[in-house]
Amino acid sequence: MKLLALIISLAFIIGCEKKEQSATDIIKKRGVLRVAVSGDDPPFGYIDNRGKNQGYEIRFAKRLAAELLGDTAKIEFIIVEPSARIDVLQSDKADIVLANFTHTLDRAEIVDFAHPYMKVSISVVSPKSAPIRSVDELNGKKLIVSKGTVSEEYFLNNHPGVEILAFEQIHETFLALKDNRGHALAEDNGVVFIWAQENPNFEVGIGSLGSVGGIAPAVKKGNAELLAFINKTIEKLEKEQFFLKNFESTLRPFMGADAKPNDFIVEGGKLN
Repeated sequence: MKLLALIISLAFIIGCEKKEQSATDIIKKRGVLRVAVSGDDPPFGYIDNRGKNQGYEIRFAKRLAAELLGDTAKIEFIIVEPSARIDVLQSDKADIVLANFTHTLDRAEIVDFAHPYMKVSISVVSPKSAPIRSVDELNGKKLIVSKGTVSEEYFLNNHPGVEILAFEQIHETFLALKDNRGHALAEDNGVVFIWAQENPNFEVGIGSLGSVGGIAPAVKKGNAELLAFINKTIEKLEKEQFFLKNFESTLRPFMGADAKPNDFIVEGGKLN
């Protein structure tokens, strides 16, 4: 009986220790940081022609792995569509989401956001042959968006007269615009700016809609220690101007010489 009681006590203690493990403890024990990223959103997160993950958010993800595990290679990239960014956290398939994820009040009720590393607003791009330069011009017309994005939410909530055509993948939205399946496309300003640079038959007729927000890492609700680690790392990186250097090496080649870093990046988590 004493032996049985001892075994039960040990099992209880072990069970308690397991329950008390933080997300960072689990990651360190696993030896790999799992980060959900975009696979078709250049230059933020994409797969290059060699099958490698590249982009602004990829470099940041690798730095987080280096800070937490001591090695940029100790990382597993999980490709995620915009509509599945919350699910991969809630289902414990990923530790962190770094996939052009805008911090909103509704999302913050479901996941926890760290400090922002980019600024964002909604922009609208349309053909130069039939430009859309005001929201009023969209009434009764088809607007292309990605499912689960701030752009979709903004128009559904604020402009019911606009017909929404939503796609799972970002590249599908731009293909739909080129194929004239919609009159315009709404997406994050950085994405739209870059695409319009590469497609001269289109123009950004509406530069900014809604308030300026922050794109930030997200973790599962309640993962306080992991959240604190990310915030501390972002604050630390300000001293070396990590995000400015990251912008110059990953975003500048896509955006061109006229792009101003302060219009897009955030150092030290300070959105101002």
